[in-house]
Amino acid sequence: MFSSFTPPRQVTIGGAAAFVGTTPRAIRHYHQIGLLPEPERGSDDRRRYGYDEMIRLLWIRRMADAGIALDDIRDAFASTIGAGDGAGAGAGDRGSYSDDDGDVARILNRLEASLVARQAELERQRTAVQRMRAQGSRLGLLSDLVSDRLADLPEGALRQDDLDTLLVTERIFGELGASVQASRFIALATHPRLREASDRVDAAEEALDDTVAVDDPRVAEVAAQRHAFEVALREVLESSGLAQNDDDRFDGWDESHLIPDDTQAGATCGSTSLTEAVRMMPYDFSPARVRCMELALELDGPFET
Repeated sequence: MFSSFTPPRQVTIGGAAAFVGTTPRAIRHYHQIGLLPEPERGSDDRRRYGYDEMIRLLWIRRMADAGIALDDIRDAFASTIGAGDGAGAGAGDRGSYSDDDGDVARILNRLEASLVARQAELERQRTAVQRMRAQGSRLGLLSDLVSDRLADLPEGALRQDDLDTLLVTERIFGELGASVQASRFIALATHPRLREASDRVDAAEEALDDTVAVDDPRVAEVAAQRHAFEVALREVLESSGLAQNDDDRFDGWDESHLIPDDTQAGATCGSTSLTEAVRMMPYDFSPARVRCMELALELDGPFET
């Protein structure tokens, strides 16, 4: 047998929140943004919620759980509240929710499109996490195009500085530019003598600190060493086929992925232009070291066009 009971005609905000599965604070927020008309207060100055308010709260809760923004829920319910209908639709008007199916459908269409985009972003993030777990956290931070090129190198063949450089290059010049630069580090990782030569030149350049004048003879000497090293590196890239692979990669790159021309208005790196990105990346180079870099480029001669 069912025990007899008399249901309450109205409940307090705490009882309404407990039944719906939300909090009194959330319900007060609904009142503030016009999502739920505020009911009249009783003789004890407390809000009282009846059947219609509870129905609306249940719909709000379900729609919010589905990911619909509160503003959209409010818009969807707007037509269900008649002019001057303070506490919500009466019992005879409960079917009026169906009158707003068109608005709800449009909201749901936007929500589905948003969820599809979020799902794609989550999948991209999941792929990145899997790549980081499989290849190591730092190598995995690089794009697939770059990290895949380096994945076959022996463990420890790449240095921290190599990965840092590729990360900066990818930020400024994009994944294609970084994938080409990866050839440099593949050559260094697979040719120990070339790596030793690179270390010697790097150390000589680092020695050109602020205590060295730009016209110091050592600046030109180190520039000549850098030029000789770069020539040797290019020879290795050519003989190993890495340079040809880079050329093929450029030729096969889809037009929609081409590195933007910095002279074009739309040339950006994310939301930052290429020029701005280069200028924003700090390098603690002394004037002597900058001059050394300039001299090394001059030794290379003009670029072929």
